[in-house]
Amino acid sequence: MSARRRPGSGPGGPAAAGAQRQPSDPPVRDDRADSAGGCLSRSARLLAVLLGCFALLAPLPGGTPSGNGRPADPARTPASAAYTVELAGDSSGGQWSGRQRVSFTHVSGDPLREVYLRLWGNAPGGCSAPAVTVTHLVGATVDGLRDGCTTLRIALPEPLGPGERHTIGFDLTVRAPELADASGRFGRHGAYSHFGNALPVLAVRDGAGWHLDPFTDTGESFYTLAADFTVVLDHPAALKVPATGTATGTPGTAGRTVTTVTARKVRDFAWSAGPFDTVSHVSAGGVAINVHSGAGIADADARAMLATAVSGLDTHAHAFGAYPYAELDVVVDNDLWFSGMEYPGFVLNRVKTSALLHEIAHQWWYGIVGDDQYQQPWLDESFAEYATELALGRDGSGCWKAVEWSTPQESITNGMAYWDEHPDRYEDVVYLYGACALHDLRRTIGPDAMTRLLRDYVRTHRYGVSTTSAFKAAAQAATAEDLTPFWAAHRIGDG
Repeated sequence: MSARRRPGSGPGGPAAAGAQRQPSDPPVRDDRADSAGGCLSRSARLLAVLLGCFALLAPLPGGTPSGNGRPADPARTPASAAYTVELAGDSSGGQWSGRQRVSFTHVSGDPLREVYLRLWGNAPGGCSAPAVTVTHLVGATVDGLRDGCTTLRIALPEPLGPGERHTIGFDLTVRAPELADASGRFGRHGAYSHFGNALPVLAVRDGAGWHLDPFTDTGESFYTLAADFTVVLDHPAALKVPATGTATGTPGTAGRTVTTVTARKVRDFAWSAGPFDTVSHVSAGGVAINVHSGAGIADADARAMLATAVSGLDTHAHAFGAYPYAELDVVVDNDLWFSGMEYPGFVLNRVKTSALLHEIAHQWWYGIVGDDQYQQPWLDESFAEYATELALGRDGSGCWKAVEWSTPQESITNGMAYWDEHPDRYEDVVYLYGACALHDLRRTIGPDAMTRLLRDYVRTHRYGVSTTSAFKAAAQAATAEDLTPFWAAHRIGDG
């Protein structure tokens, strides 16, 4: 994401919209008295109950990375997920109802007795005003909600052994919250609706247990494995539905269009709905790039964003390896309260070219090379900001001289639990200091070695998950110099 979220914001938008700075700009201070945000507090989330959606809301057993019941096998599971979604939109494109199926394979040696769905769209209203509801579950049993109704535990009928596959299905309703002051990544403002982090997705279990971290207002909480999506959107013909993946449209019932979108090896699926104007171009790498503009976007601005998307995609591909998808869709909306937000093959952005370069860099750092955005946010934000600065011709000369630490515990590799306690430091440290550290690493090991390091790292972690320890090991292997003092000086820990 190109700018941190403000207090009182969920996935939709802030309590009071304001100007958001792009991390590539000079640092500014934004001291915030209330870091808890406008959603339910974490303690309240644990007690909240979603009435009317489920008959049984039992307490959830064990299973966070710091909790009980840690599996011995470090393999990340469930894996090889395939999501099939069929939704029909209302006349405004702001509410969708239908059916979702999820098939997955258990790849760990330990039995899989349950799975968890993350319903991130419920973060703004919590259990009192859920925007995402799941009912009529088939293939498993609903066994509890938590975290402001953003986590749904599902008990499987029988434990899955290694290599076994299972499918669950459920009715799904997704309602974009009405946003009065500004548009957000999940919400409706005027004639346009955005559905980022709206579809239920599987949580990840690994050697640390189930990753069931809470929603954060400061950065991102999202951690998913690469999966396949087939999403069918039945919508009014007057509305366009740009989305993750490659789309084909066919006539539906009177006045409606059925758009089928397929996306392979992506970590999430997002879409928008509205009367967009669209300009398109094919990049040098053969990628179809579409810029969809909302109300008030001048044609010249739309075409400038298209030119930036084309050049940015080719620049990042040259630096980190080929973009593996056939399409990239950019939705430009100047009512967004943030500068930009990334999804696989899909970007929400204001008219701001530096922000767009950052979000396109996320197609590699978060998309192709995944990470746990709650526990190790630097692995996508620092890397995307470093890529942005390279694309802008900036070399980070002397940037480390301006670094100041606010606490002995502060480090580039801190997780969101720390940054939720120090939200005014998140952007400076994770975006700016993190990018600066990568510039310093390039100077330490040499530019050619750094180029090979990052390209090789993308290749070896393609559609996988990056960790701090894995990156540090790869960097050390790229040079004969002992990097231990470098990591310590730059406060890059383990993980």
